[in-house]
Amino acid sequence: MSTATRGAFADHFSAVAAQYADARPEYSDALYAWIAAHAPGRALAWEAGCGSGQASRGLARHFDRVFATDPSAAQLAQASAPANVAFAVEPGERCSLPDASADAVCVAQALHWFDRDAFFAECARVLRPGGVLVAWGYQDIVVPEPLAAANAALQDAIRPYWPRERALIDEAYASFAWPFAPLAAPVRDLRELRVEWTLPRLLGYFASYSASKRCREATGEDPVAAHAPAFAAAWGDPDIARPLHWPLFVHARRKETRAAMDDTRRPG
Repeated sequence: MSTATRGAFADHFSAVAAQYADARPEYSDALYAWIAAHAPGRALAWEAGCGSGQASRGLARHFDRVFATDPSAAQLAQASAPANVAFAVEPGERCSLPDASADAVCVAQALHWFDRDAFFAECARVLRPGGVLVAWGYQDIVVPEPLAAANAALQDAIRPYWPRERALIDEAYASFAWPFAPLAAPVRDLRELRVEWTLPRLLGYFASYSASKRCREATGEDPVAAHAPAFAAAWGDPDIARPLHWPLFVHARRKETRAAMDDTRRPG
């Protein structure tokens, strides 16, 4: 059984849904192109744990239809995407798609919240033969050297307030019991997630952390506001955009093709 509790929904983001939608970084289009190129078709992708639709929008450029689900209605209320994306309030462990209907199942920065045994069983049901499961995430932000001390102080302040599932991001999902056969994950231009942000944008990102929310609730103080002066002193003009990046990891698996499934069923 996975670390998530069966039947439970640990809702860390509904209370900061608006901040999350505004603050989270977008992923490279090269990742979505890679997923589409390795899927058996481009008719349908399911994104589980879609949040406010960051990855849904990217997948919509490469698949005819995207079915994007999240158990948080507050998160989906902040979601936006093209007309070929349908959003639904559904958990990753149970979705309303028919059997063998999806060419790809994708999870962006969310799989650590799932009951993975149940979710992987749902992937086996929903994916068509040869379909791909791709899950990815990003780790701690890397800031320019002048900001390093301020960032380290903020991260130290909120570290005790991260949910335990955060450790799974730190390990890049290395301990997961993945289903299906592995695909060589994309590497070119995808080892890092890179942006150029202003200071208000960065502080908004920090405010969207579940740990920042839990710290505010536990202490009555806003850790981002408390550390903002140190960032401002190191940043200079807050409207100047500065480079930031995160280490990115990708896991990709392929469900057996119909021919392989038939071979395993033949008597020896």
